[in-house]
Amino acid sequence: MRGFLSSPVGATSIGVTCAAALVLPAALPATAASPRAGRPAEAAVPGSTQSLPLAPLDQERTPGTAPEQGLYRTDVRHFSLVGVIWDDPDTALRGAVQVRTRSAASGAWSGWQDVETHNEDHGADPATAERSSGRVRGATAPLWVGDSDGVDVRVRADSVPGRAAADRGRGGDPHPPLPSGLRLELVDPGGGTTAQGPQADSPRALPALNRRDTEREMDRLRAEGDLDTADDAADDGVPRAKPYIGPRPGIVTRRGWGADESLRGRGFVYTKKIKAAFVHHTSTGNNYSCSQAPSVIRGIYRYHVKSMGWRDIGYNFLVDKCGTIYEGRAGGVTKAVLGAHTLGFNSNSMGIAVIGSYGSSKPAGAAVKAVAKLTAWKLGLYGVNPRGKTYLTSGGGNLYPKGKSVRLNVISGHRDGFATACPGKRLYAKLGSARSSAARYQGR
Repeated sequence: MRGFLSSPVGATSIGVTCAAALVLPAALPATAASPRAGRPAEAAVPGSTQSLPLAPLDQERTPGTAPEQGLYRTDVRHFSLVGVIWDDPDTALRGAVQVRTRSAASGAWSGWQDVETHNEDHGADPATAERSSGRVRGATAPLWVGDSDGVDVRVRADSVPGRAAADRGRGGDPHPPLPSGLRLELVDPGGGTTAQGPQADSPRALPALNRRDTEREMDRLRAEGDLDTADDAADDGVPRAKPYIGPRPGIVTRRGWGADESLRGRGFVYTKKIKAAFVHHTSTGNNYSCSQAPSVIRGIYRYHVKSMGWRDIGYNFLVDKCGTIYEGRAGGVTKAVLGAHTLGFNSNSMGIAVIGSYGSSKPAGAAVKAVAKLTAWKLGLYGVNPRGKTYLTSGGGNLYPKGKSVRLNVISGHRDGFATACPGKRLYAKLGSARSSAARYQGR
């Protein structure tokens, strides 16, 4: 294999993750109308994951050179998403991962692409059952590469600043070791279940509601005890003030995007309430069409569960570049489902991931608008002002120690709770606009 290139010509940088483009026969757009009555349901095609161990690229490495591992295979089954995992989730991969893939359609090889290695900022909080299950593994972010049947991957350790000088003349190694148990994950998201958009009939999608119907939904949920809305409760005999809540936007359900419910952990896990929303990007690249977004989500879901060892997809909601909103982690879109999106701050919050990478790419206006509509509705269910501040207690992370009460914007970026570039500087710059729009949708 050719030597590792730190800045290869033609390589595509995917950016820093926050937390995941496939070329398949086009599915119906995510905003398509319902199938004609009487049309037989299309059977879902199950996905799969190929997990392949990496091997040293230089069996007799010269002292002082960077450790490298890799793999070159042209005999694999079709896949569309790649990532690298390792044994210990508490061990960081201090290095670079690059991959190139062979198109199943044309047989042509792609250029080298960077896979984001900084992915430890996602996941269940320390000491939770999900984190301590024994199944969780360290992992890069997933990368969407398109329908492929060949792969070439290389992993190289970085040099540690200052170590080279300190070790010079003493025969020391300026490079940290690579994590043990490196494996390449090749994910086929499966297909056959065409996602239906927000105008489709339930249970594939929840249609948008006007403000009056949304308020009725809120009253019903409160009466059934599904909402903790103590902040907006009135004393007995005193009329309740009109709630500040945005109309419910259309949401593609898990069935709509084709979730294989046999993959995830049994049952559901909830937190007490929703006090804040953390915005992420999936760091999977922007080369996908909106009709392919359900496949992208199925790939991320399978990677989170089968490769990384989580109980379900980490995000509570996902948004594509066309502004379509998708249900993420199972448990009910109105409920306070405990996610695995912002390490240390999953309790009493929700995670919204915009599909793509937004370090240098500008997010679509439709996606930002969808984030505003979603937060106006979901935060409104819990009596929360999108332009406000709130306090969350840290579960432990690299910015705030466990137990510290932290004041945050109600709509925050992932980087506000963990030292990361997520959700990318271009998306993070749009959060002020999302807060103002969400408050306006609530009628504030």
